[in-house]
Amino acid sequence: MIITTRAAIARAPHTGWEITELQLDPPKAHEVRVRFKASGLCHSDHHITKGDAPVRFPIVGGHEGAGIVESVGPHVRRVKPGDRIICSYIPACGACRPCSTGHQNMCEKGLNASTGMFLDGTFRFHKDGEDFGGFCTLGTFSQYAVVSEYACIPLPDDIPFELGALVGCGVPTGWGSAVYAAGVRAGDTVVIFGAGGVGSNAVQGARFAGAKNVIVIDPVEFKRQMATEVFGATHAFADAKEAHEFVVETTWGQLADHAILTPDLVTAEMVQAATLMVGKGGKVTITGVGRPGAVNVHAGFLISYQRQIRGALFGDCNPLYDVPKLLGLYRSGDLKLKELISRRYTLDQVNEAYRDLEEGKNIRGVIIHED
Repeated sequence: MIITTRAAIARAPHTGWEITELQLDPPKAHEVRVRFKASGLCHSDHHITKGDAPVRFPIVGGHEGAGIVESVGPHVRRVKPGDRIICSYIPACGACRPCSTGHQNMCEKGLNASTGMFLDGTFRFHKDGEDFGGFCTLGTFSQYAVVSEYACIPLPDDIPFELGALVGCGVPTGWGSAVYAAGVRAGDTVVIFGAGGVGSNAVQGARFAGAKNVIVIDPVEFKRQMATEVFGATHAFADAKEAHEFVVETTWGQLADHAILTPDLVTAEMVQAATLMVGKGGKVTITGVGRPGAVNVHAGFLISYQRQIRGALFGDCNPLYDVPKLLGLYRSGDLKLKELISRRYTLDQVNEAYRDLEEGKNIRGVIIHED
């Protein structure tokens, strides 16, 4: 049965989010219809309206979400109606080459993230004869959405929806960027550029992995304060120059072992600063979105110190394994989730929420969907 849903959509860059009603098709094979209860306001969605993310318009925003399965299509095995779920922004089919070799973060079924088109070449959101994709083939800025069963991860009854939503993207992306992608080890010195919804979790991951120095660079005082007082950073600076001077001093000139880039937007200047801040054998891990040309480093800087620069997708996490593990770390007190949420919004406040994000007021905002 086709139903009507309210959603926040973007029709073009630089036009903001528009609240409208869409028609939603029923789920097809290996698909489920979800009633979202909470959706995280990730910076990646903001890149859509800012023109930094190449996507197909029009598009339904949102890729961090948790809710309840309402109905399922044919051949669905992972979930059933009534199940509480987290939506992973990258599905994990378990059978493709990346999944079967331990790289679920690169599952081949996530290939249409920027269009929201399903693998059969069709869409589930429509309005006046026009097709709308859901960002990452999710569209969590909608009351209801049809998603792949392979994007569904069970949400235990003791975890609130608003916390579950964050573990669908920002938490594993940041935490994994430190623990898996960078490979932080005990005693390391780690510099993290950007302490928002992803960077705060990179801080937590670095500390959990045993880093001696976790140094945050962020121009926003509120985020620096949260990083040091709540999430475990040992030091925080407003700019890279100050941080560089401290790194030289505290490491006796050996420089940092790792630099992890999780800002709102990666720039060429930032990559250059990060590269020069890591020492011999050091690694620069890029998690944040950047415009073309952001990675433009003289080869000599890499060769002379045998430095590495690499990208990280979903923090190298395997959703089916790491999401439950992160929830377990939250239960044991080793991972902070509640503290990530700075403010809750209604769907109608989505543009206000992103203004707050730009003004540095939020670590992570969350949309609470009305019943």
